[in-house]
Amino acid sequence: MQPEKPVKQPISVLVVLHDGAGNVLLLERADRTDFWQSVTGSLEVGETPFQAALREVAEETGVKLAAHELHDWQFHTEYEIYPHWRHRYADGVTHNTEHWFAAQIAPHTELVLTEHTAFEWQPARMAAERVFSPSNRDAILRLLHVQAA
Repeated sequence: MQPEKPVKQPISVLVVLHDGAGNVLLLERADRTDFWQSVTGSLEVGETPFQAALREVAEETGVKLAAHELHDWQFHTEYEIYPHWRHRYADGVTHNTEHWFAAQIAPHTELVLTEHTAFEWQPARMAAERVFSPSNRDAILRLLHVQAA
């Protein structure tokens, strides 16, 4: 019998990895075919959103960012957790608070995928249309706005 996984905290991070030239890295979820997203993940106990963002990038892509490479947008949003993922949280938890970050990496950076089956670089507007999460879409569009400013 496998030990039960601890429940997830309803606080997460989203990290938009981009190349600085208008392209965004997308990852295809291993548990959902054709569900594309940026790096995401829940905070672990005692962890700050900034620490979680650095950890999630390393875990999901193999890229170890230095703290100065991660840009904290000082922004968070709340969204309803999809019903098919609510079993991962404590009973009655229906919403998650997501903190947004971004980091620039070279498009030829070697990636080691652990929780995803594929990756691709997409122009930001196309990436925003491809991701399944409305908050991920909004974060990518915000990146476009920030880069244009």
